[in-house]
Amino acid sequence: MPTKPRANTPLWLDLLLASGLIGAAYGVDRLIRPTRRAKPGTGAHETGISQAREHPQETVTRRQDASSASGPVTDNDGGAMGVRPSQEPESVQRERAWDPGRGREAKHPHQIPGKGWLDIGWRVFNQIQNDRLLAVAAGASSYMLLALFPAITALVSLYGLFTDPSTITAQLSLLDDVFPTSTIAIIEEQVTQLAGTSSNALSFGFLFGVGLALWSANAGMKAIIDALNVVYDEREKRSFVRLTLVAFAFTIGGLVFIILALAAVVVLPLVLAWFGLESRATQIISLLRWPALLVVVLVWLTVLYRYGPSRTRARWQWLGAGSVFATIAWLAGSVLFSWYLSNFANYDATYGSLGAGIGLMMWLWLSVIVILVGGELNAEMEHQTARDTTVRPDKPMGERGAVVADTVGEAWR
Repeated sequence: MPTKPRANTPLWLDLLLASGLIGAAYGVDRLIRPTRRAKPGTGAHETGISQAREHPQETVTRRQDASSASGPVTDNDGGAMGVRPSQEPESVQRERAWDPGRGREAKHPHQIPGKGWLDIGWRVFNQIQNDRLLAVAAGASSYMLLALFPAITALVSLYGLFTDPSTITAQLSLLDDVFPTSTIAIIEEQVTQLAGTSSNALSFGFLFGVGLALWSANAGMKAIIDALNVVYDEREKRSFVRLTLVAFAFTIGGLVFIILALAAVVVLPLVLAWFGLESRATQIISLLRWPALLVVVLVWLTVLYRYGPSRTRARWQWLGAGSVFATIAWLAGSVLFSWYLSNFANYDATYGSLGAGIGLMMWLWLSVIVILVGGELNAEMEHQTARDTTVRPDKPMGERGAVVADTVGEAWR
């Protein structure tokens, strides 16, 4: 018996439903998420070092218990907590700030000696476990997966205002060596479908559809920002409007970067032909894609680490190492993961028609892990020095508006 074909629903209705689902999921998650901070009376950062001063014996006892235990300190729910420097008394912080030979007076990361970098590496490793980074990245990547297709819709719609959106598919071939084949295949399929139905007319329906697509894609960016708050040990203190505007800025900025990159692929051959290098255009573009991709990702990550977390902004010099690490690790990891999927893993045999989607989810998860580890590196660099690392005029510890700037991290020995 033949099946009745499904009626095509309007694009704006699909986007409205997707936006509602993503918004509802994000709102419920924000409401039910357990508090990461210590419970009242344990010297949490909300009251800073002053509360630790009111309960010195309790805090010292917790620190001694933590140092003598074989595993991390746990909360009442059995989750790993560890003792954060913000939970320690002021005397411990002052003593640690005077620890010589570890870069406690460093005004720039290059002033941190080798012993200090050992401290940083040791704390990054511990924080990956204490912050449950793999689980946090899994949650953020789930939101990114939900936001990916609305983002593609917005990209195709905006790109269609300037040129034929069907050319995106051909230009995506430049990324075949970078991204997993299954990921490129899913994106190409979605782009092809959208390019065949998109309209470049600036109608109300078009603008409404693009707005909904951007709103849905914005949820993925909010999830990344929320994960960075975990990395930097911050609570979200910005209003809903301000947080949404920050996330929108990153979302739209990312789309603009992609549109400019796609446009460059079209314009660059014309420029090369004008200089008489038309025969080498393909080779030159193939070579330039790597440094161009590195620069774009590096700039985007650096800005994300500076403006994403809910804290007083860090100075630029304290963001470079984590951004460089995350950029190189992400690019190398994407290439290696693509090679692994092409030569070893066969998700189609295991998951059937879901194989391509599973590959995409894995790649998003690994990408978020790399971004968060880069944030951990930046955070622990700030944690290594007792100097003020924020953009404000120098203030004493406890008054800087950022947990990692207001405290000094532990030494590994």
